[in-house]
Amino acid sequence: MVKRFETKLIHSIEKAKLPIRSKVTPIYQTSAFTFDNLEDLEGYYQGEGNYLYSRTGNPNTDELGQMVAAIEGAPAGIATSSGLSAILAGILSVAKSGDHIVAAEDVYGGSFHLLHEELRNLGVETTFVSFANLEQVERAIQPNTKLLYTESITNPLLRVENLPAVVELAKRNNLVTVVDNTFATPYHCNPYELGVEVVVHSATKYIGGHSDVTAGVVVGREDLVSKARAKVVNLGANVSPFEAWLTTRGLKTLAVRMQVQSSNARKLAEALRNNPNIARVYYPFEAETTGYGAMVSIELAKTVDVNQFFKSIGWVKLVPTLAGVETSVSHPLKTSHRALPPEAQESLGITNELVRISVGIEHFEDIISVFEQAIENSLR
Repeated sequence: MVKRFETKLIHSIEKAKLPIRSKVTPIYQTSAFTFDNLEDLEGYYQGEGNYLYSRTGNPNTDELGQMVAAIEGAPAGIATSSGLSAILAGILSVAKSGDHIVAAEDVYGGSFHLLHEELRNLGVETTFVSFANLEQVERAIQPNTKLLYTESITNPLLRVENLPAVVELAKRNNLVTVVDNTFATPYHCNPYELGVEVVVHSATKYIGGHSDVTAGVVVGREDLVSKARAKVVNLGANVSPFEAWLTTRGLKTLAVRMQVQSSNARKLAEALRNNPNIARVYYPFEAETTGYGAMVSIELAKTVDVNQFFKSIGWVKLVPTLAGVETSVSHPLKTSHRALPPEAQESLGITNELVRISVGIEHFEDIISVFEQAIENSLR
């Protein structure tokens, strides 16, 4: 029987048959696993046992990776300590010193820094170009290019990537595609089913959904996820069993959360689009998906005092992250994208007036009202 998305979230993997039949997978809060004798220990290294040490594997971390892989339609997945470690492991499953990456210029600031600074220090070079122009992407490909890197919905300007076209370009040039699916989530987009070989998530965001964990996930082609797993183990980028358990618990409600949050976001975007004190609303109004995502970015008009706006948002929290069940805002220029060179910030539109809104599950009329009131109270 074909399981629809909501059902796969709850029943995506077969529960382990344990002597004590708990309804929910127990928390294996242990640093290591025991063996009865040296033969059993040796059996682990011969592939006859599952667990040795929680850095190398744990039932809770495995469950998280397997669940996200299942709902993405991918054959394999692994959980990591954060979204950035998932991106690192995913990229290093393909690229090594001496290789080259072509990346979208409008990615998350932390990803930009990882690609531009940290990976360069490891001998991997990156060229950033506009993926809105795939001819420009193709021109940036070099003989040592190994992968294309982008986001299904970009952070913070919410450009929806044309993944089928990116995948076609990559395959034509014998490249691997790595996509960050954090903003879209598996509810709205399944990049692996579109031909993307490696999909990464900051599970801290919508996968966990409750702002109480830090975790990441890599899913995709089995051979590449196997290489990513080796990087996670050997670089110590594993997530703890309890964090994995909490994230798995949050994942089960992804569909119901995204239904409400995406609906609220669209209503907020439509309301703010008509506000004369907002210069621009960034929102994928025309995206042909099962929804439009739960993020809205706005550029305040010069009539609005930005500092006063952030003081006037009432019960909305100002935070450097996103995707909890409560509505929050961030200031990309001062947080997520502050490490970008000023010329890159300017060319992308990361201005002082840009506000990124993570829309929650509150009543949509209250969400709209609090932002309209904040704008009204901040007029110069």
